[in-house]
Amino acid sequence: SRSDEELAGLTAFLVGVTLLMVTLAGLVMVLQASLLKVSAGIIRRAVDINGYIAMLIGAGITVAVQSSSITTSTLTPLVGLGVLELEQMYPLTLGANIGTCMTSIMSALVTEGTDSLQVAFAHLMFNICGIIIWYPIPFMRRIPIHFARQLGKATRHWRGFPVLYIIVMFLLVPAIFLGLSSIFQQDTTGAKVGGSI
Repeated sequence: SRSDEELAGLTAFLVGVTLLMVTLAGLVMVLQASLLKVSAGIIRRAVDINGYIAMLIGAGITVAVQSSSITTSTLTPLVGLGVLELEQMYPLTLGANIGTCMTSIMSALVTEGTDSLQVAFAHLMFNICGIIIWYPIPFMRRIPIHFARQLGKATRHWRGFPVLYIIVMFLLVPAIFLGLSSIFQQDTTGAKVGGSI
């Protein structure tokens, strides 16, 4: 029945999220145990390269593993451990975003129609425009890095901050914008009132 399917879907979701959290926690523990001073020095030298080359490396890794989440969730604990600097991780993360776009373009190439390919290219252009705005000019590059540091400080002061941030930025803000956009759909009172203003 439908309720059984919903229960099965919810159970699979909860098991998946739990496995993801356990796996990421295990990844952090393994990285902490394995990154002794010698390993940390090797990693520091390996990523101490030109930012644009680091973007290519981040994109290549992401295309290879088919997930920017894997790339960034592997690098984030390295920053937390002090092995990588935020300035070194930033171009790798930008490259990971481009790598995700390449994955979506490859997926879109095997589907029928052009809608999925248009969305994939829009995603790519969005990320390229973001890189053009936020990376080449050193002053602009410092803005997202500054905000990342502030988020890290907020997390250090209150461990519940990441949960609050996720709820606000990924649930509440999109819900507000979705609600606002639904007000202005055709043949609704909001569209008539908004159109007359």
